[in-house]
Parts: sequence; structure tokens; C-alpha cells
Amino acid sequence: MTTFAEITAVRDLLFERMETPETRSDVLRTPEMKKLFGAIKDQPAEQRAEFGQAVNQLRLEIEAKLSEYENQEETVKPIDVTAPWDVNAKAPSLLNTEQGTQHPLTRELENVINIFTRMGFEAIESRQLDDDFHMFGSLNFPENHPARDGYDTFRTEEGFIPPAHTSTMQNRILKDGIAKLEAGGNIAAISYGRVFRNEDLDATHEHTFYQCEGVFVSSDANLGEMLGTLRSFFESYYGQKLKIKTQPGYFPFVEPGLEFLIERPAALGGKPGEWLEMLGCGMIHPNVLKMAGIDPQKYRGFAWGGGIDRLVMLKYGIEDVRHFESGRLAFLRKFA
Repeated sequence: MTTFAEITAVRDLLFERMETPETRSDVLRTPEMKKLFGAIKDQPAEQRAEFGQAVNQLRLEIEAKLSEYENQEETVKPIDVTAPWDVNAKAPSLLNTEQGTQHPLTRELENVINIFTRMGFEAIESRQLDDDFHMFGSLNFPENHPARDGYDTFRTEEGFIPPAHTSTMQNRILKDGIAKLEAGGNIAAISYGRVFRNEDLDATHEHTFYQCEGVFVSSDANLGEMLGTLRSFFESYYGQKLKIKTQPGYFPFVEPGLEFLIERPAALGGKPGEWLEMLGCGMIHPNVLKMAGIDPQKYRGFAWGGGIDRLVMLKYGIEDVRHFESGRLAFLRKFA
């Protein structure tokens, strides 16, 4: 039977462990502490209350000591960054890599990329600063299109644009793939990355978010292939069979343009007949192919683009898109 003397022995052991930072954080969850708490019920009735108080007092002492360590400010000598590094000098302590985790958007973006690459698509990261031609001109946007307005799109003083969509990579992907087409192959690629828009922020709108765009071009590409590709992606991402449908939509770079919808997955609390618009898509406009030097009489293609943030919100039941960029640890720890 565990005795009062063993409480003292455990106290000395754990206080010694707390002197080492690597073993400090888990000291209250050690087998020795668990054994002490478990031994309370095994004590004689006349000693049970006193023994329990002694164990709880030990816990309070440990918590107080841990709090002291947390409040201590580590003094680090300033480093002269202009001087050569002294190999004999003690390096300042750094955060342990085990204290960090992936951001939920990073983790889910990797999942999206993995699904498409397994389907045969090359993955290309988008740019975070681009020009008017790749943002609008190469994508068949008219000169007076409202998206060109400064009220919708950010611009630098030099005229560069933080991309408002990952479609800014489409012209580059098409040009780089011409040799594949001429060799009898096809162009199959996705572009992914952060995009930026001048939005009024609310629970469903954010000025910074992530997108993924897909492009496929061959001699006989068709809408059936596109719908099958998108359906396979969403079924893989949500892990279940899904019903899909489309409705007309206008996008300057595709003709016809469609909005792609899925029946809300049961895994997300969906019921039959509840539809969710997931992305825009369609057959690549002949003018876009021409701008890339591809003959629309010989080749056809389809493209799509949608937000990653919304995928993740639906998957985990997140109610406010602003959580992703907030830096709130209480939110991020849910995905640790």
C-alpha cells in the first residue's frame, strides 16, 4: 500500500525533474502522480481524507513551481550581428519544433494537392505579385471589366497586382504545355496559392484566402471529362459518394461557363436536396487558348477554380472564415 513517505519521495523526484526544461511540462502526468491519485481509494477509511489532502497539496506545490518557471524571463545576451559567429559561444535557446503544428489551411491544401497529383495533374504554386496581362489580358477580360477596378483588385504604386485568383498562372501553364500537345500528349496542371481581394470583411468574406485552379487541354477534352474529374476530387476529399449538378455561370475565360454544385455531404450534416456551390468551371475560351499560342481549332480544354478556405470550413464546421488569418491560438489548437 502507498504510504505518506512515498508522497515525500515522489515530491523530491518530481521537483528534481522540473529543473530540466525538457521534462518539466509533463510532470503532472507522470506515472508517479497517477499512482498517488489512484492510491487514495485504497487507503484505510480513517486515513483516506488525510492522504488525499497530502496528494492534492503536492499537486498544488508542483503547479505553483511550474508557474514560477513560466514567469521567469530568460536573459539572452545580445548578439553582434556584424561580427563572425563564435563557435564556442552558447547559442540562445530556440523554440522546440515539437511545440508547433501545421496551420489547418496548409494541411488541407497539401491534401488537395495530393489528390490532384494522384489523378495525374502537375502542381504549380501561384505567384503573390503579378502583372495586368496575366491577371486580366490573357484571360479574355474586357478592358472595362469591373474586376479591373481598383475597388475590387489591389495594386501596387508600380502597377503590379497581388493576384485576385490563381488563374493568373493559366497563360504560363498553357504556354509551357504546348510541346506536350504537339507530341500527342495533354496539358494537366493545377495552380495553387494565396489570393487577395479588396473585400468588406465578414464571416464569409476575407481579403486574403487560398485558391486552387485546374487546367486540362487535349485534342478532344470535353465537359464530361471535367465533371468526372471534379466529382472524383470532391468524393475523395470528403470520403463519400456525392451527387453533383451544374448551373450556368459567367466567367470571361470559359465558354460555356458553369457553377459546379455538390449535394451537401452527409458527413457534414447534409440532407438530400441541399446543394452547395463549390467552384466555377467551364470549357476554356478560344481567345484564352489563342493568347497562349494554342490553336483552338485543334485543341480544346477545360478549367476550374475554387477556394480552399471554404472546403476546410465545410469539412470542419468552421463558422467564420476570418479565423484562418486571425492567429488565435484557441482556434489553431483545435487542429493540433
